[in-house]
Amino acid sequence: MIHFSFVDSALIILYFSAVVFIGFRAARRQKSGNDDYLLASRTLTLPMFVATLVSTWYGGILGVGEYSYRYGISNWVIFGVPYYIFAVFFAFFLAKKIRATNLYTIPDKLEQAYDKRTAIAGGILTFFLVSPAAYVLMLGILAQLIFGIDLKLCIIITTFLTIVYLYKGGFRSDIWANAFEFVMMFIGFGLIVFFSYTKFGGLDYIQSHVTPTHLTWHGGHRIEYIAVWFFIALWTLVDPAFHQRCYAAKDGKTAKKGILVSVLFWFVFDFLTTSAGLYARASLPQSSEPMFSYPLLAEITLPAAAKGMFFIGLLATIMSTLSSLTLISAITIGKDIAGRLKNTPENSVIVQRWTKIGLLISALFSIALAILIPSVVGIWYSIGTCIIPGLLIPVLASYFEKLKIPAAYAFYAMVSGWLVSTASLVTGYIYSVNGNPAYWFGIEPMYPGLFIAILYWGIGKLKHDGTN
Repeated sequence: MIHFSFVDSALIILYFSAVVFIGFRAARRQKSGNDDYLLASRTLTLPMFVATLVSTWYGGILGVGEYSYRYGISNWVIFGVPYYIFAVFFAFFLAKKIRATNLYTIPDKLEQAYDKRTAIAGGILTFFLVSPAAYVLMLGILAQLIFGIDLKLCIIITTFLTIVYLYKGGFRSDIWANAFEFVMMFIGFGLIVFFSYTKFGGLDYIQSHVTPTHLTWHGGHRIEYIAVWFFIALWTLVDPAFHQRCYAAKDGKTAKKGILVSVLFWFVFDFLTTSAGLYARASLPQSSEPMFSYPLLAEITLPAAAKGMFFIGLLATIMSTLSSLTLISAITIGKDIAGRLKNTPENSVIVQRWTKIGLLISALFSIALAILIPSVVGIWYSIGTCIIPGLLIPVLASYFEKLKIPAAYAFYAMVSGWLVSTASLVTGYIYSVNGNPAYWFGIEPMYPGLFIAILYWGIGKLKHDGTN
């Protein structure tokens, strides 16, 4: 049980109020037109680019706490290194190309490179990929822990507070709220690591109170298991939040440099979160709820006010991702799916109207999914496994002339990669043995989907080269 002083509770309520105020305040700077509502008129400077990207890309904080509690510094290897690698790749090989297109979304690029049919299919897959359901659930769980009220009510209230300002201010409101949340993230985790060090000591304390495996890079896992996470980290290359922020940067140089600087901030934040996880394991070795390792560490470590600030850091980490993904999901509905089906010009006011409707649809869909599948890891795994094989090859190929293929093959690669992985996942659970999914060929569902997508790409490439 977590106990809060009046000061802690007041700080948390003040934080929620501040986020909503900042979001609506930023909306007052909004200019007319879709370019501003969707991309803040493409004026992101380096500091704002870094703040919004860093905070948006780090929402799964309760899962990070659970993993670092269980497996120690391998948290850095599993949830850090693969994403650093692909983010650096993105910075050097994609960021400037994306910004130079002056487009809005991934489906825009798919239509430019292939055709409308592929763009609509890509829009549908993007909608599921950016579903913020996992973050809706995490935020609700954390709010329930703080306020002690019904989980479903917490989910509804916190989701509303996170996205209400987006209706008015769009992307501009999102990035200003993200900037504030970015600061709160680092303050919160800086405090808990500082107070833990002050109370317990440094590395010597950790070494003497955790298992040796916690201090190994692999955390006791096999190489094959770790390799799977490198494939999952391919998510970075097709992540709409990365693409959106590159489209919104003032120029390609800002986008490239911003991603590289963001990697440094992620490195520092990973140090803080992993350290906090190790302190939690060392000081609470018999905890039956590893997912709450951070809150439980705060309970035994932090004084009044500092505890409130730490919980604000947890909330900010989740809310920054939730707001951004909800907006992207809404844009996908309003512009990329409805807009294309209705042949609406991208500068039409109708696009903004449909995007606002999309905010409501996205929020309701995420709330329903969070209530129906109350497992953060389950939501992440299912979405990533099914969607990445469909998007990865067509999206990457669209930015490199030598990799492009005919539109029909791009569409088949996208749809088949998605369907094969989904079918393997679903049938694996239907025919599970002793609770263990029986996936096709005994391998993770993502692999057959990627294989079939690459196969279609290869056939399309041969066809393309043969006609030139």
